[in-house]
Amino acid sequence: MNFHAIRAMYLFEMARAWRTVLQSIVAPVISTSLYFVVFGAAIGSRIAEIDGISYGAFIVPGLVMLSLLTQSVSNASFGIFFPKFTGTIYELLSAPVSYREIVLSYVGAAATKSILLGLIILATAGLFVPLQVLHPVWMVLFLVLTAVTFSLFGFIIGIWADNFEKLQLVPLLIITPLTFLGGSFYSIKMLPPIWHTISLFNPVVYLISGFRWSFYGNADVSIAVSLTMTVVFLAAFLAIVAWIFKTGYRLKY
Repeated sequence: MNFHAIRAMYLFEMARAWRTVLQSIVAPVISTSLYFVVFGAAIGSRIAEIDGISYGAFIVPGLVMLSLLTQSVSNASFGIFFPKFTGTIYELLSAPVSYREIVLSYVGAAATKSILLGLIILATAGLFVPLQVLHPVWMVLFLVLTAVTFSLFGFIIGIWADNFEKLQLVPLLIITPLTFLGGSFYSIKMLPPIWHTISLFNPVVYLISGFRWSFYGNADVSIAVSLTMTVVFLAAFLAIVAWIFKTGYRLKY
């Protein structure tokens, strides 16, 4: 394992985040803060508690997940797409580094940025609503697993996309709607039986449910099921990335 190469690529990707700190950090924090103001204060005051939790506090894990998922995908997809767009990816592929080292550095940098953003949003949420974390170890575990899993997904999208329109297609049309429908702002237990069953086919439900359980001890699905599904998604994306580098899909023309 070439740790010098991993460190160089990782630091290069992290440096890009600091150069665009307004877009990478400040903008998501401000937009999420607006959700707290609108849903937590304005609308939340008119909504009864959910499972004994004030509505403003209830939506915090969902909002963190919303930012975590979208930013993980965006950071990782753009990180690998830009070298493809500029043609510098061929220098990377011809360098004495393995695909494992490439994935570790690019996905690691994207996940790091998303985790930092998630922690900043949690700290910001504490300014609006009282927060409690009953299971901090599980909270960190779900935070890291989700960031890594969807950074891998973003990496796959970045390889697949051949223009900027496709790069934004999946996050806008798939990730964001699934997150909104995955229980970010409500418990799926509140839905009619048929819609509750349909919601269980939404993979984001398991991520948000497990993450919310780490805060309040309440979950829409079993914590064991949430953790299992998260690991399954991670394994599936790892297998796809391995296949991409084995076959050269969208890398070699």
